[in-house]
Formats: sequence, structure tokens, C-alpha cells
Amino acid sequence: MRLLIAGGTSFVGRAIAHAAFNRGHDVTVINRGLTPNDLPVGVTRLVGDRRGDLSALRNLHFDATIDTIAYRPSDVYALASALEGRGGHHVQISSVSAYAEPDSDGLTEDRGILKSADGIDLEGPIDGRTYGPLKAACERAALEVFDERRTFIRPTFVIGAYDATLRFPYWVARLRRGGDVAVPGPSTNALQYIDARDLADFTLECVEHTHLGAVHVAAPPTPARYVEVIQAVARHVAPPGTRVIEVDPVAVVDANLRERFPLWSGEKSETLLAVNPAKALALGLHLRPLHESVDEVVAWWAAREWPKHWLGADDERSLLATVSL
Repeated sequence: MRLLIAGGTSFVGRAIAHAAFNRGHDVTVINRGLTPNDLPVGVTRLVGDRRGDLSALRNLHFDATIDTIAYRPSDVYALASALEGRGGHHVQISSVSAYAEPDSDGLTEDRGILKSADGIDLEGPIDGRTYGPLKAACERAALEVFDERRTFIRPTFVIGAYDATLRFPYWVARLRRGGDVAVPGPSTNALQYIDARDLADFTLECVEHTHLGAVHVAAPPTPARYVEVIQAVARHVAPPGTRVIEVDPVAVVDANLRERFPLWSGEKSETLLAVNPAKALALGLHLRPLHESVDEVVAWWAAREWPKHWLGADDERSLLATVSL
């Protein structure tokens, strides 16, 4: 199949581009050409900017288009305008964050309600407050401008190597250091994730078999718990003597360190991290074991320097001092 990937060089887009090429598809990626990449030689690379010039797509036809980087509805409109109906089956990588928070765990696609974008600047900054409503607005835009062959992929947290956000890599790197490792509670907080490679393979299943509509892409099927996942990573990579110590979430918030703990939903569990992925599993979603995601991150991260935005040793010690052991 002739596939167009909008993005294609960073994390999710990269994983999809590599998987598509390895499955024998004719792959074209279009992006601004700014991100270093390791795409196979056989992938066609086009340079274009949705906020500028997408003329590189003129007169090109594709069997399917996979949009990995639609963050604002204007992104969707720009791509649709450039393709003029020549993009084939439209697949958009969205997020469970596009949903309004459901009342309980186990949300299915037919019960999900997209967030409203009322009061949101559709061209404004993307942050924790605006990300979800903007993703919902992107889905609504796609419903307007693409024909009925549409698929919306809604993943939970995406994990693995090549992650520019460095969320999951923080935990792998921290646990490899060993010692006493602070993890915010409560231990009952739900956590679902998906390896970028599993997300990529499933996206291509949707393309190859024309699976339409919205679908959750999440693991594990029965949601894990935040502390439990960190403990599982520790068992795989931490040196002997490492202790995973649960810290009171109030202490984390009071110390203004909430943003230093990746993948943490906060003081209470989020139902959006406990969605039902049964539809995706029935359509062919394959879930690799967590340790394979950890191993990939270990190989990719190697011995890089500790990023400044990660939790520092002094702050961690201060938090641990609040715990009665």
C-alpha cells in the first residue's frame, strides 16, 4: 500500500514509519525536516509545514494517510486541504485525553464523550489543560473534512525508546541507579500504557484491514497500578538492595514536585487510565510484556547524562525523609 505518514521521524511516528516499511509498504513521510532521523533508505521523505507550505503533496495519491502530529484543528484542515481527497483512508493518532473524565473505570469507545473546546484558544499553547480539548477538536475537524473512511487511534501513555518527553525513560534510568526510589502514591492509582511498537503495529492493522471508527490502544487489559508498574520495572533492572518507597501524594504536591514524577495521575486515580481495550484486542492488538519495553529503553538510553527536568537526588531525599519506614 502507498502510505503517507504526517510526522514519521519522532517516537510514535518513527515507530509507525519503521513498522510500515518493514511490512513492505511504500512509505512516504512529510514533516518539517528538522528532526534527526534513522528512517530506512527506501522511505520517501518530503518537507512540508502545515503552517506554511505543503505543496510537496501536490498531485500525490495515497491508499492511506496516518497523521501522527495533529495537535490543533488547523493542523487537520491544512493536511486535508493539501491532499484534496487524495489521502485515502485517514488514520489519526489521538489520545484518551480527548475524553471527558468518565465516572468509572472500563470506558468503552461507544460510551466516551469528547471534551469540549469551549473557552480554549485553538491556536494557543499546548499544555496539560489544553491538550485533551485540542485533541478532541482535532477529531471533530477530521469528521468534517475527511470522508467516511476514518479511524481514530486513542492510546493511553505511550512508552518505549525514542520518547522525546522522557517519561518512561525516567523510571528505567532511576531504577537502574538503585537505592531508595521515591514513588508517589496512592498505590491504587490506575496506570495503562502502550509500547510505541505495539501502537505502530496495531495502527497498520487498522490500515491494512480498513478498521474504522475510534479504538482504545492500551495495556494491560485490566489496568495496572502506578506503584505496581514501577515495582515491576525495578524487578527487571534495579540492582540488589533497591527499595521502591511509596510517598504520600500530599508531600509531593506540597514540595511542588508533581511534574517531576512522569506517568503519575496525581492524588487520585484517573478513570482515563483504566479504559477498556477489548475492541483493539479483538481487532489484532498485540501486547508485548513490559520487560521488553524496559530493555529497549535501556539499550537506547545507555549512559546519558541526567536531564535537568528529572527529579534530582536532593529533592528525592527530602521526600523520602517524610516517610516513616
